[in-house]
Amino acid sequence: GYLDNITAIGPRTVGSPENEVFAVNYLLEQIRRIERESTDAHKISVDIQRPTGSFSIDFLGGFTSYYANITNVVVKLEPRNGAEHAVLSNCHFDSVPNTPGASDDAVSCAVMLEILNTLSKSSESLQHAVIFLFNGAEENILQASHGFITQHEWAKSIRAFVNLEAAGVGGKELVFQTGPENPWLVQAYVVAAKHPFASVVAQEIFQSGIIPADTDFRIYRDFGNVPGIDLAFIENGYIYHTEYDTSDRILTDSIQRAGDNILAVLKYLATSEKLAKSFEYRHGNVVFFDILGLFVLAYPARVGTIMNYITVAIAFFYLSKKVLQPKPRAVHNLKKLLTAFSLTLMSWVCTLVAVLMVAVFVSIIGRALSWYTHFYVSVSLYGTAAAAKLILVHMLAKKFFYKNVNEQHLGDVFFDASLMIWSIALAVMTQMGLCSAFICTLWVAFPLLTKLLIHKEFSQKGATIKFIVMYMLGMFFPYLYMLYLSWTVFEMFTPVMGRSGSEIPPDMVLAGFIVIFTMILSSYFINFIYLVKSTKTTLVTLTTVFVVTLILVCSGIFFPYSSDAANPKPKRVFLQHTSRRFHDLDGKVVKSDSGIWINGFDYNGISHITPHVPEINDTIRTPCEEQAPFCGLPWILPVHFMFRFFKDDVLFSGKGGGYSASAFCYMWTRISVPTGPSHMSLYVRPHVGSALSRWSLGDGVPVPSLGGDYFVFYSRGLHAAPWHFWVELTAPEKHSDGIVSLAIAAHYFFGEDQKSPQLYALLERFPNWTFSSGWSCTYDLFVF
Repeated sequence: GYLDNITAIGPRTVGSPENEVFAVNYLLEQIRRIERESTDAHKISVDIQRPTGSFSIDFLGGFTSYYANITNVVVKLEPRNGAEHAVLSNCHFDSVPNTPGASDDAVSCAVMLEILNTLSKSSESLQHAVIFLFNGAEENILQASHGFITQHEWAKSIRAFVNLEAAGVGGKELVFQTGPENPWLVQAYVVAAKHPFASVVAQEIFQSGIIPADTDFRIYRDFGNVPGIDLAFIENGYIYHTEYDTSDRILTDSIQRAGDNILAVLKYLATSEKLAKSFEYRHGNVVFFDILGLFVLAYPARVGTIMNYITVAIAFFYLSKKVLQPKPRAVHNLKKLLTAFSLTLMSWVCTLVAVLMVAVFVSIIGRALSWYTHFYVSVSLYGTAAAAKLILVHMLAKKFFYKNVNEQHLGDVFFDASLMIWSIALAVMTQMGLCSAFICTLWVAFPLLTKLLIHKEFSQKGATIKFIVMYMLGMFFPYLYMLYLSWTVFEMFTPVMGRSGSEIPPDMVLAGFIVIFTMILSSYFINFIYLVKSTKTTLVTLTTVFVVTLILVCSGIFFPYSSDAANPKPKRVFLQHTSRRFHDLDGKVVKSDSGIWINGFDYNGISHITPHVPEINDTIRTPCEEQAPFCGLPWILPVHFMFRFFKDDVLFSGKGGGYSASAFCYMWTRISVPTGPSHMSLYVRPHVGSALSRWSLGDGVPVPSLGGDYFVFYSRGLHAAPWHFWVELTAPEKHSDGIVSLAIAAHYFFGEDQKSPQLYALLERFPNWTFSSGWSCTYDLFVF
């Protein structure tokens, strides 16, 4: 009921009545009802916060954020006599424009309301307070959480947090970030969660920046110095941030599962002695991963380091013993091992290069993302190519390089070579401090143990049935876990390729992942190529599947997108009806134009759309305005580096030089922006010889975006005052062309100004397999 009612309000864009009034009133109504029905064991306090503030962030290449009068609904549930410490549970009720935002993040707010209801009706008193933050401006790049953690009086009592997010629609909620440090938090999740699903691999992938996304976790960590747990739904990311993100697509089982887990974790933390003394348990990272969703293994990273090095030492002791038996042949044995080691690495490199060449070819001929709707196509195309190439390299080596060598001996040597590779990888990853090194531990410990247990079978000629069965049983767990992990990774990454911009070829990314997993899964089966009599049948089968799939892909039979009502996989397109004005130093308009700016959010751009709207081919492509920041285009966020058009056409001015220190003066200007729409983007470019030294935004230190221009993202709630700020620049005494260009773009995401008649008409003609999000905007450039 909560979820249906929140999404029924419609898109909840920051600044809109739907977000600032209707959603807030609904939340307050439910909270007041829960308060009336609560037991005497608890006290419930409610506060509406409308903060104003600013901060800089290195997300998306770096920019500065400013917010005014945005909305937070904050509820504190505490024992009747109060509590000194608290645990925070965070969700956000705002959504991106033109989407209902059921999974991101209305379902989390619905879960939090029900948890508040359940806890408030319990006769059992809590030891610590639980603060529920329903934040109203997360989609505006984490603004509301910043306003809360840096300004709200209750924030000082928070010792830990649980952040509820989404990168998909429903499914299991994955713990993909914890800490920083504070291993006791992971242990709390391990003990309390009824349906655990967690991975330190996901944490290290996410924090590497590979996925273009971020959550409120960053704000609480960086600005509040508070440790926490970050959870997100990851299933069906194809419809994340689209009109298809509706409440009916989220299964009741997913909601129940999330509720069971989060309620148990919050209750555990709110009654834990460690919460009050969390800083005493701060030090140390933790290795954690679930076993097929049944339970979670977690242990301190320092323990993992010891285990890893012991495993490496045992493996190298085993390899050394093998090389030294018998001693007179030690040098010869070492040469054979290093040759097999080198050949295995060479086969991996050849496979990676060959498969990436296929991916490049597919991208060049305009068939990128053919697997987006049909994932099996990627396996049939790149997986078979990778496996065939690996087999081919080793088959040729067996035929020509190891022509008269004993097959059993070759199988033994190549097993040891794979063990050596994984042992080195384990040592390197452990030295780098990566908790994901536990994967390498699995791929050293289990194979080594298997080899020691069936060493007699290894000495027998050929690959007997008994040997194969025992070998497979010994390798069962690492292979099963790797398949489980790879499926999780592909489930997260494949949909991301549909919203990662047009700069990076997605086929190369996915092909790279498939090759990596193929190399991992095949590493201890390479020896079978040398043990069996022939692999021709396998090679021919794989090659046939690859060739047939490649022909079908080239023919265009696999269309990337789908409008299937039950399982849509739409193409994302942004359309901005833009009016631009460029002013000179005297304030006169020297150029003005208008048009609809279209951005396809994947590598295919709009090539699949033009056959449906052929007029797009006849339009004039606006060149980059080189004198203007960000090419004179009204970017809502600094994502220009993700798009080929922008990068190919822009030439940024270099920094000036040749001036002595005495030739500079300071220019300090106060600027006032009258109240405009709820979302605006400010772009600043100092001219050659000038430099932006300070401003009144963020922490006072200007943060440039990629390319050197400065980007400020502005948003506001209702009844915000005009935006006042100042900038300070150093400039040469002679600056006849001005010292700085400043542009502002106003974005109309809701209301009667959102879409012009021309934009409406164009959107109506887009095919039903697209999610086309449109709005109107203005762009004004000034020179000072």
